[in-house]
Amino acid sequence: MGCTRFGEHWDRGLDDLIVDACKDAFDSAGVAKDDVDAYWLGTAQSGMSGITLARPLQLVNKPVTRVENYCTTGSEALRAAAYAVASGAYDIAMAVGAEKVKDSGYQGLNAMPVPGDGTARTLTAAAMFSMVAPAYAAKYGVSEDEMSSVLAAIAVKNHYNGARNPRAQFRKEITAETVMKSPRVAGRLGVFDCAGVADGAAAAIVVRAEDAHRYADKPLYIKALSFAAGSGSGLIDPDYDYTHFPECEAAAADAYAQAGITNPRAELAMAEVHDCFTPTELVLMEDLGFAARGTAWKEELAGTFRLDGELPVNPDGGLKSFGHPVGASGLRMVFECWLQLRGEAPPERQITSDRRLALTHNLGGYPGEMVSFVSVLGV
Repeated sequence: MGCTRFGEHWDRGLDDLIVDACKDAFDSAGVAKDDVDAYWLGTAQSGMSGITLARPLQLVNKPVTRVENYCTTGSEALRAAAYAVASGAYDIAMAVGAEKVKDSGYQGLNAMPVPGDGTARTLTAAAMFSMVAPAYAAKYGVSEDEMSSVLAAIAVKNHYNGARNPRAQFRKEITAETVMKSPRVAGRLGVFDCAGVADGAAAAIVVRAEDAHRYADKPLYIKALSFAAGSGSGLIDPDYDYTHFPECEAAAADAYAQAGITNPRAELAMAEVHDCFTPTELVLMEDLGFAARGTAWKEELAGTFRLDGELPVNPDGGLKSFGHPVGASGLRMVFECWLQLRGEAPPERQITSDRRLALTHNLGGYPGEMVSFVSVLGV
């Protein structure tokens, strides 16, 4: 695999980021670009075709497919490359995720509005996810002060991890007081409850399991790939209460079935999850089966998901520390699993566990209308 530093790359274009991530991946597998049979590029708004990848890599007559699926775009590239290899269509495939948006001045997904029937959401992402916190608090009897402490603990945890990651955009620890006193963005969400925006790229070489040791001494094996697309009915369903994400539950259940996991909290060494906002990570701890319903807030305060906790979540710093270049984030999560399970993460954040499985999770969209991806990886 390969992964660039995420951040504001004013001196580097999309082509530079793609080349850097791909070169690291080629070097780690000991292959050249012409050895790869087919490529998949995930980018949401930095290019419209496979030429976006073929041009900087100077690929000649290679199949290059551009994919997009909201914030799961990078994971979608990996899923396609893996299934192509598993099918026998190709021996070596490559998944690349890249996004360059900072110098456009745009913050977040820059999707064109599609005419609809009037039932689509009209709020910003921050506004939509801000409804999760008070809904959760009301349902499970969490006071406003307690909820503020919980959300602050999530931000503090992820920034602590990111401060120890040279590839992260934001590399400073923060305090709970800083989080709680930050300017409000939507509802009770402040600046430090929201993930930033970044430029970045990541890449993975995919081969069949029986061929893996030809390319790496410590390969990472794909145990499960699951994807679920919601119908968007939560926006008009009076029973949807904003305390869970059904698409994430469905993708997780399917991934666990594929990997033979019955107790994810006890069987996973770590998890990389889509912490676009602090209440998102809180709810995901329950949707992914890491905590019982109504208890994740207590687990966050108890340190269960810290770097030295029972199940480290976002040991690389997550979206909170990296920002979110939409096409790259899913593969960035896989890259962290690749480092951690191979024992190659920086010592100050290397997980010590005899468990050999890791999880990545992406979501795209908003509460009530969402797509979700879950992978299980192992060594």
